[in-house]
Order: sequence, then structure tokens, then C-alpha cells
Amino acid sequence: MTDSDHIPLRSWNDTPTLEAITEFVESDQVPPEHRVAVFDNDGTLWCEKPMPIQLDFILRRMVAMAQADAALRERQPFKAAYERDFKWLGDMVTKHYQGDDGDLRQMVGALGEVFGGMNVDAYGDDVVAFFDQAEHPTLNRSYRGCAFQPMIELLRYLEANGFSTYIASGGDRDFMRPVAGPIYGIPAERVIGSSFGLSYEEDDDGGAVIYKSGIDFFDDGPEKPVRIWSRIGRRPAIASGNSNGDIPMLRFAGGRDLPALRLLINHDDSEREFDYSAGAEQALSLASDHGWTVVSVKHDWSTVFADPA
Repeated sequence: MTDSDHIPLRSWNDTPTLEAITEFVESDQVPPEHRVAVFDNDGTLWCEKPMPIQLDFILRRMVAMAQADAALRERQPFKAAYERDFKWLGDMVTKHYQGDDGDLRQMVGALGEVFGGMNVDAYGDDVVAFFDQAEHPTLNRSYRGCAFQPMIELLRYLEANGFSTYIASGGDRDFMRPVAGPIYGIPAERVIGSSFGLSYEEDDDGGAVIYKSGIDFFDDGPEKPVRIWSRIGRRPAIASGNSNGDIPMLRFAGGRDLPALRLLINHDDSEREFDYSAGAEQALSLASDHGWTVVSVKHDWSTVFADPA
């Protein structure tokens, strides 16, 4: 292939990475019934620095709670939220991918205080309102415009070639579901992610699903293949991620009897996005050792961000 304009991947440069993708997708080595592709979200489909977008949504609620209760201002993660300490919040995610979950446990414990007892429909409405109003703290663009254009094009390209596309993220599935369609073209039922416990309450309007105060499961690391299998019932032929937490999902692709394309997004473009590898060191090493396809933001993408329209 010599001209990427011949395929609907216009934001991809004509590199060996693009060739690896198109050769795999357009070959007949993956039967139609096995054409399943799964994608991590934070750092894979949209920007995750200086902190994941969902964390901004959460901390805004925590700020409101800390403003009403001064005692919360001295307790993490409410303290970081109130002080807009992006470093603490961003480091929490990096530490998780490096095996240190101390700060993450504090965050998970606090989420029950923030969202426990909330109606899932009201939560979804709040998510949509957040995306309608909030902007990225440093990129001067709306969060709707922080999705990666090349990855959206890849989703459409895969679907045009018979693949069913899914999100399999450590993020909250109910945070992603209201915007996955408008931003990615992926319907809510194809979003796999972490979840609070749920309960059902009767009312005169058909009942309501309510969040419990605790996390039901955290869809990251070894949990990703479990959730993918429980929701889809197949191993993916294509898996794409960007961090150490995606390693089990990437390894799960293909399996013993089928070929697989494993894509690892490498954030190496400080001018157009961010340049970082913290939390992805093991994944990058495995990619080098096992021939996974590493996607360089700097070299493989001619455009980074999508038009929010």
C-alpha cells in the first residue's frame, strides 16, 4: 500500500503500522464470526492527561461536597479535588499501573460517598451535561473534542470490514455509555467497564436502578478478559490499549487457534498531545519482545484530535 487516501484512515500516516493494520484486517485469516475488536478507552480512544476525563467529573462533585463540609478538605481524595491537585490525581492512575493501589483505594472508597444512592438515569443526565460544558484544563478544547480522530477512523474501518467493535475500559461503564455513541459511534450496549453495585427500587414510573455505595467490579488488568468473555462470549481478534492494565486483554486476543492484532498506543508527542510512558513500561517491553504493533502518536498519526462536531 502506498497511499493512505485509498482507505478511510486519512489521519494515519503511511507507515509500517498502517500497513500492519490493513494487512490484518483485509486478509481472510479471521473468519467473519470471530471479527471482534476491543478497545480500552482512557489513553486509547481519548486523552487521559493530566488525568482521565472521568476524574474531572468526579472531582467537581467532590469539590462541592468539600465546600459544604470543611472536614472533607483534609481527607484524600477530597483534599486533592478541593485544591485542584491534578498531580495527585494523575499520579494515582500512574501508581495503579505500576502496582501501587494505595491512592486508588482511597478514591474507590470515596466514590460510594459521592454517588451511592443516585439514580442511574440522573447520573447519565449529569454526564451529558458535563460533556456539554466542561473543557480540558490545558488543551483549550472541549472534552468532546479530546477523542483521537485516527482511532475513530479505525473503528469505522473495522466495522466496514465486518468487525464488531467494543469498548473494554477500566473506566465506569455508565460514564462512557451516554457519550460513546455521539463521540465514537459505539452504542451503549457495547461498552464494557467498571461498575458500582446496583439495586432496583419500585416507583410509580416503572422503577429505578440505584447505585449502591460500593464498587461491584473494577474492569482492569486480569478482570478485562473476564468481562470481555462474559459480555461477548468470544476472544477478540483485535485488542487495543495503552497501559500495563491492558496487558491481559492484549494477551487474551486471538488465543490458541486464531491470529490476533494487538495495538499499543505510545504517547510520544509532547507538541500535539502528551509525551509519557509511565504506567506503560511493561506493556511497551512486552510489545517489543512479542511483536505487538506499537502505534506512535507522533509518527503514525497525521491528526490527533477529532472535531467535536
